[in-house]
Amino acid sequence: MPSLMPSAEIISQGDEVVTGQTVDTNAAWLSERLTALGFSVLRHSTVGDRLNTIRDVVHEAARRADLCVCTGGLGPTEDDLTAQAVAAAAGRPLAFDAQAMAQIEARFRRFAKPMPESNRKQAMLPAGATLLENRWGTAPGFAIELERAWAVFLPGVPREMKRMFEEVVLAALEQRFHLRPGRLVTLRTAGIGESALQQRIGTWTRQDVVISYRSIPPENQIKLRFPPGFPEREMRVMADELAMRIGASVFAIDGLGGLPATLPAATLGLLKERGETLAAAEWGSGGRLCSLLQGAEGASRVLAHGHVCGYGDRPAGLATGVEMVSETAARALAEDVRRATGASFGLGLTVASEAGSEGVATSPGTTHMALATAQATLHRQIQLGGDQDLIRLLAAAAAVDFLRRHVLS
Repeated sequence: MPSLMPSAEIISQGDEVVTGQTVDTNAAWLSERLTALGFSVLRHSTVGDRLNTIRDVVHEAARRADLCVCTGGLGPTEDDLTAQAVAAAAGRPLAFDAQAMAQIEARFRRFAKPMPESNRKQAMLPAGATLLENRWGTAPGFAIELERAWAVFLPGVPREMKRMFEEVVLAALEQRFHLRPGRLVTLRTAGIGESALQQRIGTWTRQDVVISYRSIPPENQIKLRFPPGFPEREMRVMADELAMRIGASVFAIDGLGGLPATLPAATLGLLKERGETLAAAEWGSGGRLCSLLQGAEGASRVLAHGHVCGYGDRPAGLATGVEMVSETAARALAEDVRRATGASFGLGLTVASEAGSEGVATSPGTTHMALATAQATLHRQIQLGGDQDLIRLLAAAAAVDFLRRHVLS
């Protein structure tokens, strides 16, 4: 029986992966999933389509880890070498698997297509391997005992790999390993950088709880990984203490019950609790503000209107010649959309997201946002960096966070 926290290694295979033509999302997904199940993921390895190299990498991983999961190389072409390499690593011959062949033939019949003879290669598995049925593609997977590890081999197509893992492999893992998952609690923040987060949190002294930082624009996240059996009450106390240190930048805490909340969903949730509504108008941001708001859970009950201005559009009453990326224009957008809809809040955003845009005299990244309320119109200006898409995303998120902080104040 493996240890209380069994170890795992992940291997991704294919020339398209090692040459950068394909981004390896499989390893990231598997690593997150295995960690959540209670495995300690030791390393990721990536290997090209070379028989001896695949053999050596698989053999080395199987000597170190309790579980190896490898994706790719199960197809019908000459460069699909996984089964042959694993057979060499295990010192076994390849053997024809009639059940695998029947599954492959059935899939071709389902789509009324003749099966090429080359697909017969996919039914040749290392002798003694356990067949893993693939109901979502033509490449069967397989598993085999190798050195200290239970080694699992899955297709490289992400959709097939994920479905096979969840519906075929997962049950076997739960039977084979004594899994005691830890707990991940995530503090999600907006409007603050990693260095500022580190400064506010200070020195971390809990050796039994791992803290890490993750940047996923427009958020920065603080992740707390608790060991198995850690008291939930202490988790909540620790998360609340960190949230107090960080301040208003924390908009949600995931992992302590309830559904994960995005920044737009958390903000619209605050408005819903107060029985208030929102209308938004944006210029130069490519519709990112309205997209964020409309895609959030609960938007249909809170968002009264969203308007994306074209480069020829100008708010009513904005004087000719006034720069669109300006405080004046942002205020006009916010006030006009609130007045037109009767919403509790009007949110206006103008962004210089690219150099040389028509009607934009400011430098790329210059952003103005305004929030019109029944009492006053508030304004904020920020300067953002990055390419056009990143500037637009960050500007839209900053506008949503501007609203959230006002509602909380």
